[in-house]
Amino acid sequence: MTMALRAGLQALGGGLALALTVAAAGPRPRAGLFPPWSRGNDPARQGYVFRVATVDNVPDLHGNPLDPGLTLFVGGNQFMVMPRLIRAFVRLHPRLRGRIFYETLPPGILLRQMQQDNTLTLGNLTIQAAPDVYEAGARKVHALRRQGQIRRIVAYASNDLEIMVRQGNPLRLRGLSDLGRPDVRVSMPNPAWEGVERQIASALRRAGGPSLVTQVMVTKLRAGTTALTHIHHRQTPLRILLGESDAGVTWASEVRFQERLGHPIAGIRIPPRQNVTAIYVAGLMAHAPHPRAAAAWLNFLASPAARRIYTAFGFGPPVAKAVAP
Repeated sequence: MTMALRAGLQALGGGLALALTVAAAGPRPRAGLFPPWSRGNDPARQGYVFRVATVDNVPDLHGNPLDPGLTLFVGGNQFMVMPRLIRAFVRLHPRLRGRIFYETLPPGILLRQMQQDNTLTLGNLTIQAAPDVYEAGARKVHALRRQGQIRRIVAYASNDLEIMVRQGNPLRLRGLSDLGRPDVRVSMPNPAWEGVERQIASALRRAGGPSLVTQVMVTKLRAGTTALTHIHHRQTPLRILLGESDAGVTWASEVRFQERLGHPIAGIRIPPRQNVTAIYVAGLMAHAPHPRAAAAWLNFLASPAARRIYTAFGFGPPVAKAVAP
């Protein structure tokens, strides 16, 4: 093969590759729209870093589960707060730098992991990690305490619901009642393991009665205009960014975080008479592998420094009159 022919074939191959790449990409969003969205908490020894944004990124497992000094199971909608919390905490406890492993999955999935001998299988990966602390809505944490699985609790933050939409609100949604419209594609959490569905259903009931709940969660689900998520805090913003859903009810802090990232996301406030406020509570596990570190973490969560971090990300204080999840 002559050098000229080889060069021609290489040029042709490069052109075809470029054309195929552009054609496949189409109007797809930039890679920065995909999770994990926030990073931090690097393990003491990181090794070779491999990450493919849309395939292999594991956004809700953080750190090294092998021989950690502290393991935290945290309700997933708090993922954006954790890197800053960890940095502030290890400044006070430098021996734990690079030795904290935490998961930010929906609380119901974390509970199922705990019920399966603390074992989680994610695709082809199986890990076993016993939590020192479980953080979720007050209802779930208090239930574990009554069962004797938790021996100390701390309430540390609160949150309100908001309707997440595309920036500019192209469908001109005004409130929860509009989620029942047949032209609005709604992203909703799966009630099988995402406790926020109960709060959202309560808000829908306050806004439009049982008929609105049925319309959004049953009728539109059958029609294909309601999609149920597995990990609401990841999937709902991504579905809206990709144009797969028009709206979803999330916690207000999740809207603020997407806005903070510069993503084309906006929020529609829900009136207080329709809204639901959640209290977040941390519980020290009765059989925590690292009880001293866990106690130090709970003390930190109750501190003004931790509450300032939560406030900076759109969370509120743990108000006593809130309706707990």
